[in-house]
Amino acid sequence: MKLSLREKISYGIGAVGKDMAYMLSASYILYYYQDILGVSAIAMGVILMAARVFDAFNDPIMGIIVAKTKTKFGKFRPWLFIGTLLNSVILYFMFSAPPALDGKGLVAYAAVFYIIWGITYTMMDIPYWSMIPAFTEGGSERENLSTLARSCAGVGSALITIITIKAVQMLGGGNERAGFSRFALVVAAVFLLFTLITCLNIKEKSTVDMESPSVKQMFTALIQNDQAMAVVIAIVLINGSLYITSNLVIYFFKYDFGGKGWYDSFTLFNTFGGAIQILSMMLFFPVLRKFLNTFQVFYLSFASAILGYASLLALSFINMSNIYLLFIPGFFIFTAFGMLTVLTTVFLANTVDYGELKNNRRDESVIFSMQTFVVKLASGVAALIASICLSVANLSDDTEVKVVEKAAASSVIILRMTMTVLPIIGMIIAFFVFKSKYHLTAEKVEEMAQKIREKRGQESA
Repeated sequence: MKLSLREKISYGIGAVGKDMAYMLSASYILYYYQDILGVSAIAMGVILMAARVFDAFNDPIMGIIVAKTKTKFGKFRPWLFIGTLLNSVILYFMFSAPPALDGKGLVAYAAVFYIIWGITYTMMDIPYWSMIPAFTEGGSERENLSTLARSCAGVGSALITIITIKAVQMLGGGNERAGFSRFALVVAAVFLLFTLITCLNIKEKSTVDMESPSVKQMFTALIQNDQAMAVVIAIVLINGSLYITSNLVIYFFKYDFGGKGWYDSFTLFNTFGGAIQILSMMLFFPVLRKFLNTFQVFYLSFASAILGYASLLALSFINMSNIYLLFIPGFFIFTAFGMLTVLTTVFLANTVDYGELKNNRRDESVIFSMQTFVVKLASGVAALIASICLSVANLSDDTEVKVVEKAAASSVIILRMTMTVLPIIGMIIAFFVFKSKYHLTAEKVEEMAQKIREKRGQESA
């Protein structure tokens, strides 16, 4: 049975709120604690990375818990709502550090709440994405739902990218610490409301009723699913490249592009980039798919990203006075990541069918727990790299104008190289890993879907 328009819209709305919460954490947690509260950049990098190592155990286990869940509301929706409720509360407190804390107390506060944030985000993110293969039977419906969800997630991410600094300034009356606290409260409320809409209007259609996997079976299934592992590696490298840039771009505008109104230029650039990323998912991708297959669009996206980073590096050394020139590399980078985000979800969803045929198990939650983990792992690695860059470049955690003016030429060069060269390397490696390891073409996916239908028909006969 095809999904109704109401179900599709409700599912997409959930993605908007979910990625608003995620992007606020992924892009601004380092800036909040390092630049505003004065926590050491290295300390924050270690915290963010350690939290991701913890998730190596937490995320797959959550996948097992979801797989074992059986309620009258299904296996996905209960955890989707509970995880969102808890994560919304934690998100607010994570950006509302008590003013009395400083030093080690502030570091401990950041560590505890960031780790708990990761746990509660996992609770809702795994069941959310696991619904895709449970809703669909492969082919165009799965691709269309994945595209819709990722497009809506892109809208959520773009909104945060565009409005955060301006909203923080406005809500805090110039006090960034208070502004972030109030803005986090708004985002948390929107997140909870949008997820409630999703839970009330959708339900899983049907899923294979089978014994839930043990921890040993889960890791065995993941290792044996070579196609899932190929996508997972690509996701780590692609998202790691993006998050290195997103973590450092605010410092780029503040310490390199400069000027008293740097946040206006930062907001304008992010507004342009957010709009391009949304267009790439909702317009560019569907148009390209009329002429190219998913693999060709994927490879074109890699070329676009590398071209964008290379032109950004060149421009940073040629002309740093015109914000509109930065739109050129921004167009290629944001276009690429918009389409890559959609396609990696489509490719990963296809590996669920592959795993069912190869391993005789349909592990939606387990496979998509890996996506949750590796995306957060990428953000953790990127944050650690960004923190090392800030420390080596000696960019102070003090926000006074006099310090901003002290950014030395050597510091600026380190910043520029880190946010461009490393992503280029990451994208090149991702391209070759994916090209050599992933083989689930559209024809193969349709063939697998047919075999699964025949298999289920024989089992029910």
